[in-house]
Amino acid sequence: MAFPGSYNFSYYRGDRYEFVIRPKTANGGAFDLTGYSANFFVANARGEGQTQYEMQAVVDGSADTVTCTILPGAGEALTAGSYVYDVQIDSGATLVYTLLTGTVTVTDDITGADDS
Repeated sequence: MAFPGSYNFSYYRGDRYEFVIRPKTANGGAFDLTGYSANFFVANARGEGQTQYEMQAVVDGSADTVTCTILPGAGEALTAGSYVYDVQIDSGATLVYTLLTGTVTVTDDITGADDS
């Protein structure tokens, strides 16, 4: 396995944003995600003690994919600026893998923006 990969993206605050991860084994085959769960967190910086925002990560074991989503409500917690994120899968206490990491650049929205 050649984890983690890197993917940087821009997010428009309050929108839905989704991407799909298809992890591969060292020989290029699909990584079997049966029995795994996933976590997708965005944070203001790397390291312990940072503010973290939990986003949605759904494992589809039959398709061997992880779908990561920033839902509008969760995205509203992010203010304009730069953040970091990672996506991890785990099968319980023994196997934890970070699949993807990178930066998120958040742009404030206009429609529905709070005037306060």
